[in-house]
Amino acid sequence: MYIPTFEDMLAAHERIKPHIRRTEVRISDYLNDLTGAQLFFKCENFQEPGAFKVRGASNAVFGLTDEQARKGVATHSSGNHASCLSYAAMRRGIPCNVVMPRTAPQAKKDTVRRYGGVITECEPSTSSREATFAKVQEATGGDFVHPYNDPRVIAGQGTCAREFIEQTDGLDMVVAPIGGGGMISGTCLTLSTLAPETKIIAAEPEQADDAYRSFKAGHIIADDAPKTIADGLLVPLKDLTWHFVKTHVSEIYTASEQEIIDAMKLTWKHLRVVMEPSCAVPLAIVLKNPEAFRGKRVGIIITGGNVDLDKLPWIQGV
Repeated sequence: MYIPTFEDMLAAHERIKPHIRRTEVRISDYLNDLTGAQLFFKCENFQEPGAFKVRGASNAVFGLTDEQARKGVATHSSGNHASCLSYAAMRRGIPCNVVMPRTAPQAKKDTVRRYGGVITECEPSTSSREATFAKVQEATGGDFVHPYNDPRVIAGQGTCAREFIEQTDGLDMVVAPIGGGGMISGTCLTLSTLAPETKIIAAEPEQADDAYRSFKAGHIIADDAPKTIADGLLVPLKDLTWHFVKTHVSEIYTASEQEIIDAMKLTWKHLRVVMEPSCAVPLAIVLKNPEAFRGKRVGIIITGGNVDLDKLPWIQGV
């Protein structure tokens, strides 16, 4: 198992700069007053494909040799990684095949197809996703870019934390959602060298809390098909991301479905940005655990904004 280094992150940042945006950081006086903390929101939903995952996907795609790229790339994803890999592949002019759950939001499927990705649908479980993907990869021969358990992807995701620290002149804590752990791992990779005094906090839905249980147990606990409105956080940790979580994460907090919805509505209203339910989990855990964050400079990564506007959770219910 190759563990990416800080130097890999620096190289990734140079490689992907032509293909990503240095997203802005927003603040809200209302949310600061509400939480008693200074909150800084890194708006990765403003990336062109609508999610932070364009960083890792671009690093993987543009790090391929011409020979490696000839058959394109392939992956499985609940949505945002599929969109971002399709985007990066389109920019390089190579094919992209993705396996997605049939229950993935239509907005995310539409984005994949807009960038030229070819979708094969599977059942909404990790086992179905991986079995379907094995068939697709055998048929296409594309380079497998795992959505999170890939050194190239983690190095690319780590570029977000580098920008964040530069844009805020330092933070006491950085909070990000955790599913498979790609963003958290990239954050750990960068901050453990660049700002080791900054605590890294992971936020997870109560109904998909395998990372929380893994963290408490000291080993990976994987759920096959959890159900939560935070559809980007349905996948389990893997060996590479677990390495970063167990080594560098200070704490994992969880939030209920209603707490996630309430935080999503607050952020839409007071930051005035479109974000998806998975991205509301960090604010939800800050609101739920005020004593842990009060008086601190807290960075929150808004990881994506690909939302099906016809199926907003407060309209449809949980």
